[in-house]
Amino acid sequence: MATKGRVIGIDLGTTNSVVSVMENGQPTVIVNQEGARTTPSVVGFGKDGDRLVGQVAKRQAVTNPENTVFSIKRFMGRKFNEVTEETKRVPYTVSQTPGSDARITVRGKQYSPPEISATLRNPSPIPSPRKGRGVRAPLPTSYPPPTPGSALPVPPR
Repeated sequence: MATKGRVIGIDLGTTNSVVSVMENGQPTVIVNQEGARTTPSVVGFGKDGDRLVGQVAKRQAVTNPENTVFSIKRFMGRKFNEVTEETKRVPYTVSQTPGSDARITVRGKQYSPPEISATLRNPSPIPSPRKGRGVRAPLPTSYPPPTPGSALPVPPR
């Protein structure tokens, strides 16, 4: 028998992320802790190992740029030699794995782009469904990063 619960959608965007839940057959965007409908897709790594997400991570980028990751989708599924131009535009370290994949190095530890993106949907700045209602199936959605020289994809409305 299927478990009943809420279905949430998570759009992990290059610049911002948003979470919605289906209520009465209609999607409803859930506001984050700061009262905004979107959360910046930014992850910051503090000195003590804690991770900052969203607006607070974006603010700390001023004083801690090399440990603040943004535009992570531009590196997803890409080989290091495919992202040389992108690496020039970010203050954090992008390195190459033995398999030639692009990895992000922060505070001496390597992370894959999907690992960074997973951080965006787990901590509290990205809202969780309303209390007292279970989640049946989270649905992360996103568009693939553009290839060099291509136009950015336009999401359907």
